[in-house]
Amino acid sequence: MLTVAILAAGKGSRMASSMPKVLHKLAGKTLLQRVIDSCNELNPDKIFIIIGHKSQEVENSVIKNNNICFIVQNPQKGTGHAVQVLTQQVKKNKGKLIVLNGDVPLIKAETLRKLIDYHDTKKADVSLITTKKKNPVGYGRVFAKDNLIQMIVEEKDCDKSQRLNLLINAGIYCFNWESLSKIINNLRSNNKQNEIYITDTIAMLKKSYSFEVVDNGELQGINNRVQLSKCEETIQTLIKKKHMIGGVTFINPASCTISEDSIIGLDVTIEANTHIRGKSIIFNNCKIGPNTFIEDSIVEENSEIINSTIFNSHIMENVNIGPYSHIRPNCEISSCCKIGNFVELKNSNLDKEVKINHLSYIGDSNIGEYTNIGAGTITANFDGTKKHPTNIGKNSSIGANTVLIAPINLGDSVTTGAGSVITKDSKNNSLAIARSKQVNIENWKKNKSSS
Repeated sequence: MLTVAILAAGKGSRMASSMPKVLHKLAGKTLLQRVIDSCNELNPDKIFIIIGHKSQEVENSVIKNNNICFIVQNPQKGTGHAVQVLTQQVKKNKGKLIVLNGDVPLIKAETLRKLIDYHDTKKADVSLITTKKKNPVGYGRVFAKDNLIQMIVEEKDCDKSQRLNLLINAGIYCFNWESLSKIINNLRSNNKQNEIYITDTIAMLKKSYSFEVVDNGELQGINNRVQLSKCEETIQTLIKKKHMIGGVTFINPASCTISEDSIIGLDVTIEANTHIRGKSIIFNNCKIGPNTFIEDSIVEENSEIINSTIFNSHIMENVNIGPYSHIRPNCEISSCCKIGNFVELKNSNLDKEVKINHLSYIGDSNIGEYTNIGAGTITANFDGTKKHPTNIGKNSSIGANTVLIAPINLGDSVTTGAGSVITKDSKNNSLAIARSKQVNIENWKKNKSSS
């Protein structure tokens, strides 16, 4: 039986944030969710998340499944106290217990598996991940002989000679849970921090082993925004390297960010200052950017998006968008459409080869194929209480500076006169004009104000 305990109760005061430390994000995922995702790959019987500071907020952030349980640690008296709370609430203390912190977001499932295998080979009471650091400031020091640990000393409790030891505790443990249960309540807070340390279990257990790994960054804990930034850089480098090896060109990789859940096809070019977030899919032969933001959207083959923003929408093949277009959620743009300068779309469906080239707002609308929307067109979809739809048929031509007062339905092959305010439905093959008659007054002079 394999159980995981993730310690996520602390405030993280060094983050200088009102938000719990484990809820800060890397590449769009919280630190805690990243640790959970790695642990899920181990197929554990249970994952217990120990929460405390803003517990409900932390719990709400987690993607739930049947294996995840939450335990509240209140007050928070240290890592050892967290495990004491766990063992008091969970009576079936059998098999192996992995204990790790919710702020080590780069830890790999592969490394955790190796720790478990090593633990089984040694038939250990506890095995913990260690590594050597050239500058181990901030870490507890591990003192071991032939990998058998003699003691762990937290840095704040180290004397000068102990601080010279470069072998550090990564804070990731594999316990024999039955052995741990026998001694966990013997832990005391006899230290400068007046906290109960999980590290004190090491001296109480007979077979405590060091599992030393090369520190390639995956053991980096997050205590401040500088470390958060370094981890983001590490993740982004790995993501972009994977895509480049897979056939994606980045013009300036350092200026771009890509989510891990995004899928990018062959021969896609990502220009500078482009950011692809969420579960976005970019098909083959697209050109994205520069200065483009795409989130939770699909962009099909041979499309080009420049200097634009797209949220939660579906862009079909051979579409051109931008510059300076804003595609808001729930839009579907069919093949060969052109969305041009300063155009905003929201909750709208465009059939094939629709053109909206300039300075328009189209909201809650359905537009038929081959229709052209003139510059400055506005769908007035909000009456102050409700949003209303606009439906425009195929082969229509909407004149420049037309305002369509929704709800309204225009048929196929409808033309509206430029500068019209259209308030009534219009049937197929019709011209709709609604504007005041122009009056010219000849020989008119503007009154000059007296000096």
